[in-house]
Amino acid sequence: MTSAHPQTAGAAEPELRRELKARHLSMIAIGGSIGTGLFVASGATISQAGPGGALLAYALIGIMVYFLMTSLGELAACLPVSGSFATYGARYVDEGFGFALGWNYWYNWAVTIAVDLVAAQLVMNYWFPDIPGVLWSALFLLLMFLLNNISVKGFGEAEYWFAAIKVVTVLIFIATGLLMIAGILQGRHAGIMENWFIGDAPFAGGFAALIGVAMIVGFSFQGTELIGIAAGESQDPARNIPRAVKQIFWRILLFYIFSILIIGLLIPYTDPQLLGSEVTDISISPFTMVFEKAGLLSAAAVMNAVVLTSVLSAGNSGMYASTRMLFNLAREGKAPRIFARLSANGVPRYALLATTLIAALCFVSSVYSPNAVYIWLLNTSGMTGFIAWLGIAISHYRFRRGYVLQGNDPASLPYQSKLFPFGPVFAFILCLIITLGQNYQAFLQDRIDWNGAVATYIGLPLFLGIWLGYRLVKGSRIIPYAEMVFPDAANASKASPASR
Repeated sequence: MTSAHPQTAGAAEPELRRELKARHLSMIAIGGSIGTGLFVASGATISQAGPGGALLAYALIGIMVYFLMTSLGELAACLPVSGSFATYGARYVDEGFGFALGWNYWYNWAVTIAVDLVAAQLVMNYWFPDIPGVLWSALFLLLMFLLNNISVKGFGEAEYWFAAIKVVTVLIFIATGLLMIAGILQGRHAGIMENWFIGDAPFAGGFAALIGVAMIVGFSFQGTELIGIAAGESQDPARNIPRAVKQIFWRILLFYIFSILIIGLLIPYTDPQLLGSEVTDISISPFTMVFEKAGLLSAAAVMNAVVLTSVLSAGNSGMYASTRMLFNLAREGKAPRIFARLSANGVPRYALLATTLIAALCFVSSVYSPNAVYIWLLNTSGMTGFIAWLGIAISHYRFRRGYVLQGNDPASLPYQSKLFPFGPVFAFILCLIITLGQNYQAFLQDRIDWNGAVATYIGLPLFLGIWLGYRLVKGSRIIPYAEMVFPDAANASKASPASR
């Protein structure tokens, strides 16, 4: 029997291609999470919370992300689709919840591309101050479009090498720092732990500072969930997704923990340059400062190039993630059908064009200040990444509960998340605290800072409005455990993402 539905419209219809290998998956997740948050903003976390506070924040958020990754790993290995947690939310929470989660995530990454393109202007200004920044944004946007338009394999290879540059930089930084601490290289003028016990260190600012930097740290880790999106185009997802989850998290956590520890040991948290760490001034990146202490005088230029690579890598990943999310929403009838069309080489070209148009918001910087546009775009997308994480935790909790209540054995799953139900519950609670506490100071003043509060929290009412609006229009409801439909675990890894 034939159906007009795009999922089953005929054997000749192009489908997404499973061409992402295990090495691509690993580097996609690493490339999505190691970027300016580590290379630049890590200095601000140490300055505000002290070396011990920053280290504790990274460790705590790292544990939360570990549980989120294992939750996503269980879902993605069992049901590898390009829509990832939007599909999981629709199947195991509420169809309207999945709808809102999908559009939230598409918007998040589409706007993030614009943020990265404006950041690229700021970075390129370091070398070419006289060239209009909007020209760099146009050039890099075209590059990202072409990399994603070739094929998923082309995207995977580009992201592999982008991420490899960052990994090598972090490894060189850690090695340099350890040699400085050991006294083999110049740059350590104090005792090994002396910087940890100056002023109010190691926990400067107390609990309030810890919560404040936890938000920055959370943003730094965002991007690890990209393997869930890539699951729909990965080879043998039942085997490669669990492997990627296990390897990626520990690599990322060790990169962050070692880097923060080295910065805290070598640079006093009271150094005024740390507080000013931001993407607009690469010369005061804590990485640059450590390299310069070691006598590497060209460190600023090298780190500028690495930060540019990070920005392009994040934008490239964002282009891929948002395109696949919009494609999957269209396949499920939750977006215009045109976005479900694939080119002959398996690329959702119309979804890619729509995402590119949103990314073109970066050209607003030609009218306003690039710095102002950067902050504005960052604020509008800031909450959405945390909403996606909350969605993963809720979806996994309900997935496993329904799976067991229907008489299934969790041991039969391609990958089984450890410490259930503690893992998703812990991740949900901590993520909710960070989400609601992102700008709690706005409500503690004599007069509430409504401008700051709206800029920070606008993503929450938008998400809830989309969810409730869908429920009112479509009449969706929370799906009872007994009515949940689970794929055959034995065939999950063989199923085509276009057949779901």
